[in-house]
Amino acid sequence: MFVDRVKAFAQAGTGGRGSVSFRREKFVPKGGPDGGDGGRGGDVILRADRHVDNLANLFYEPIIKAKNGGHGMGKKMAGRAGANKIVKVPVGTIVWPVDKEKRPTPNAQRPTPNADATRENREQSALRNQQSAIGPLIDLIRDGEEFVLCRGGAGGKGNVHFKSSRNRAPRQYTEGEEGEQRNFLFELRTIADAGLVGYPNAGKSTLLRKISAARPKVAAYPFTTLHPIVGVMEMPGYRRATIADIPGLIEGAHRGVGLGHEFLRHITRCRILVFVIDVAGSEGRNPIEDLQNLRREIDLYDPALSSRPWLVVANKMDLPDAERNLRALQERFPKIKIIPTSAANGEGIAELKKTLAVTMPNDQDVVSGAI
Repeated sequence: MFVDRVKAFAQAGTGGRGSVSFRREKFVPKGGPDGGDGGRGGDVILRADRHVDNLANLFYEPIIKAKNGGHGMGKKMAGRAGANKIVKVPVGTIVWPVDKEKRPTPNAQRPTPNADATRENREQSALRNQQSAIGPLIDLIRDGEEFVLCRGGAGGKGNVHFKSSRNRAPRQYTEGEEGEQRNFLFELRTIADAGLVGYPNAGKSTLLRKISAARPKVAAYPFTTLHPIVGVMEMPGYRRATIADIPGLIEGAHRGVGLGHEFLRHITRCRILVFVIDVAGSEGRNPIEDLQNLRREIDLYDPALSSRPWLVVANKMDLPDAERNLRALQERFPKIKIIPTSAANGEGIAELKKTLAVTMPNDQDVVSGAI
C-alpha cells in the first residue's frame, strides 16, 4: 500500500510531578524536605530515512504519542525522563500544521454522494489555502535529518525547592507540564533527478525498466502504475541519477481528473522533466496535442515548473505512422531535444542515457521545489 498524504495527531509526553518527601533517618532529627523533581516528557521526533518509501506507517498509526516522564521520589531522586518517540518518514516529506477538524452536529442531515464530493473539494481547497498562508513546518530532504515535531513537558518541582527559613517543612510541589500536541498533515514529494511524465500507456514503465534496475508493473492497459516508482540510472564517471516514473497524467489532471492529480506534487522535486510521448498515436491521440496538453497541465498546476529543463522522448517508434508523426513533432518543436526510442525493443535507450548524463547537473544538491 502506497500512501503519500496522511493526517496524524502527535502528542509529546507530559512531565512527571514533583515529590513531597522528608528525610527520615536514625539520629537525623528534622531532616527536612528531600522530594525530587519529576522527569521530563519525551519528544516526538521525525527522522528522514532513505529505506522508507511512503507514509503507510502513519496511515496505520495516525496517533503518535511519546512516553510521559516519571514522578519524583524521596532522597532528591528525580523521575525518569520519558522516552522519545522517533517516527521514520521518507526523504522528501513535508509537514504542515492543520487545525482540528470540526465534528458534525448530531441533527445534521445526511448529505448525498454529490454533496460529499463537493464538500471534499471544498475541504481540500480550504486546506491548500491554509497551507499557503501558514507554510510548512519542515521539509526533510536529507537522509538522517531530524526534526522535533512536539516537545515534551518539563517535570514538576519537588518540595525541596520550597523550603525556607519560615517554611522548614513544605508540602508544596508542582505538576509536570503537558507536552505539545497538534494535528499535522504529512505529504511526500518524491525526490528524483528526472521525472517521466506522459499519458497512460505511453511506455514510461517500460522505459524505466530499460534505463534502470527498477521493475515497475507493465501491462497492456492504462494506469498500471498506481504510485511513483524511482529507479537509479548508472552514468559515466561513477555518477548516478534517480528517475521517477510518475503515474499517467490526462487532460484536466490539475483539477482532479484521473490519477495524475494525486501525484503531480512529486514532479516539483525533479530537476529535469522527460515527456514520454506515444509518437505512433496507438491510443488514437495526436502526439503534438499530447505534448501540448501535458505542458499545459504542468503549467496550470505550478507555473514554476515550466521553467525547468525538459526534453521529449518519442516512444513506440517500432509502430506504423511513427516516422511521419516524429517529423511533424520535430517541425512543431524545432528547439526542443527529441529522442526517438522504442522501449519495447531497446532502440534509442543508449542515446537517451547519454543525453540525460550530459543534461544532468554534476552537483548532488536536492531540488526542494515549490511548496
